[in-house]
Amino acid sequence: MTSTPSFANRAASWIDWMFGFAAVMVLVAVCSVIPALNLLSLGYLLHVSGAVARSGKWRDGFIGVRKASVIGSAAAGAWVVMWPARIASEFWRDAETIAADSHVVMIWKAGTLMLFALTLIHIVWACLRGGRWWHFLWPAPLKLHHWLKSADSFSQVNQALHTYVLGLRLPFYFWLGVRGFAGALAWLGVPAGILFTATRMPPGGALALSLFGGLLLLFVVIHLPFLQAHLAETQRFQAIFDIREVRRRFLRAPIAFCMAFFITVLLAVPLYLLKIELTPRELSWLPALLFVICIFPARLLTGWAISRAQRREAPQHGFWRWTARLGIFPMALAYVIVVYAAPYLSWNGVWSLLEQHAFLVPAPLLAL
Repeated sequence: MTSTPSFANRAASWIDWMFGFAAVMVLVAVCSVIPALNLLSLGYLLHVSGAVARSGKWRDGFIGVRKASVIGSAAAGAWVVMWPARIASEFWRDAETIAADSHVVMIWKAGTLMLFALTLIHIVWACLRGGRWWHFLWPAPLKLHHWLKSADSFSQVNQALHTYVLGLRLPFYFWLGVRGFAGALAWLGVPAGILFTATRMPPGGALALSLFGGLLLLFVVIHLPFLQAHLAETQRFQAIFDIREVRRRFLRAPIAFCMAFFITVLLAVPLYLLKIELTPRELSWLPALLFVICIFPARLLTGWAISRAQRREAPQHGFWRWTARLGIFPMALAYVIVVYAAPYLSWNGVWSLLEQHAFLVPAPLLAL
């Protein structure tokens, strides 16, 4: 007979999950602004869509949260336990300002350095015990003593670290990101190239070429989120060009597709405002975090729409199909207008045509 988890255990598990989710968002945001590593972030977000598309369960899209909770808990725990040492260093600095060569300064200096050393040992030991937030609450000196006496302690740590790193599946996410990026670029390259060319032409020809490029971009934008989810679901690069399959699934779940597309566009369009002014490189991960937080639910919904269509055998009634079409078209048109206007507002000019974070790397600028 299994016992029901206590309230304290459920609360601890929930806090641990929150640390993990926050860590995932921050890590994906940081990777998104680093050249090459930004493909890891794109691969992760694509895998979110693929996992939900295969299972139909929203919880399967929160990938790696428990594993990332170790990083989140360790970062939060280290930040908290460092505060006494920080406060002591402030007192040391104040004492040095008042009387630089006094005996009191030497006492504060020695005490602060000792406190920093003890804090560092406590952080390392908490990480070796598992890095959970509760490991930072008490240093467990007896466990440390027994651990140091054990002959195979360091080999166990090495094995656990190796298992943890392998469990991150970084090569998998990187390769999925490469394929997702290449497929999206193949779709976006032609209309973006036409719009780019239109900016270099006289007004008359530029208008006609812009309309043609805008129509092509409209077609691409409507299909690309679901094509990327289809790629992540099947793990086949050719799937990102399988428009027939995506359109067939649309017929089976048109309202779900419309909802997913609405959230994708709704959360992507306002982020173009962050491109008006260039963000300092050392702070670029902060707007990238907002980009990731907005893109994540869109990827979840896209995978859910794909899964919902897969579980239905017959197309929906024409009323629902046309309702969804009439809903998707104005949303896609609004997105295309924003993309068309982006070169005139963005710091990066015409290159912003390829900075479509809803489909490419989730960052305020294309860091490739």
